[in-house]
Amino acid sequence: MKEAKNFFADDYGNLYLYKNKDFNFSKYDSLGKQLGQMRLTLPFKIQDIQNPLNIILFSENAQEIKLVDANLVEIQSVDLRRFGFIKMAYVEDQQQIWLLDESTKRLLQYRFRQDNILQAYQMYFDVENVKDMIVYKEKIYILSNKAFTVYNFKGEKLNAFPTDNGVRLRRENDEILLIGTKSIIKFNAEFRDKIIFDKENARIVDKNNSTYFEVNGNKIYLYPILKETEIITD
Repeated sequence: MKEAKNFFADDYGNLYLYKNKDFNFSKYDSLGKQLGQMRLTLPFKIQDIQNPLNIILFSENAQEIKLVDANLVEIQSVDLRRFGFIKMAYVEDQQQIWLLDESTKRLLQYRFRQDNILQAYQMYFDVENVKDMIVYKEKIYILSNKAFTVYNFKGEKLNAFPTDNGVRLRRENDEILLIGTKSIIKFNAEFRDKIIFDKENARIVDKNNSTYFEVNGNKIYLYPILKETEIITD
C-alpha cells in the first residue's frame, strides 16, 4: 500500500492498486487475494472503476486506450495517434469514446467499433492541465489542477468549483463525485456541492455502492455508507 498512488474499489468489493513507480496495476479480492496483474511499460490513467468487466486505461504518453477484462487481461486496444494529441479520454460505453484533442482544442465523439468520428466540438478552455473528464447529458465535466469545471458543447463555462487536491471524477446516476486525496464531494444536477466523506489524515479515499474506503499508512479502513443526511468525517 505504501507504493500505491491510486486506489479503486468496484461495486463487488474488489480492490485495485496502481503504482506510479513501476506502472504495476493489480486487483485483489476483499480478503487480499490477488486476482490479476498488469505490468505496464508506460504510465496509464485508470478510468474510475465500477463495473469490473469493463476496465479502461488511457495513456497520454502512448496515445492509446486499453480495455481489460475482470482478470486484468487486455481484450482490445485503441490507437489514438492519428487524432493529433489526445490529452484526455473518456470511454462512455462499449461503442463510444470522448477524446479531448490538445492540438486542435476539440472534443471528439469517436465510435471506435466502426472507427468513425460522430461529432467534433471546438473547446475554448486550457486543456494542458486536465486531470480527468466525464461527458454526460451534453455537458463536459473537467477536473484540472486548480478547479472542477463544467462546460457545454459550445465550450462555454457553466460552473466552476475551486480545488487543488482533486484526483478523479465519478458519475453515479445524475450526480458527479469529485474524489480527492482526503475527501469525496458530491455535485447534483444543479451543481450544488456536498461533502459526503472527509478524512483529514487519509492518503487516498474512494467508495463503492456500499462502503467508503480510506488508505492511511499501510492500511485500508472501511466505513459503511450511512443515511443521506449523515457525513463521515474525522
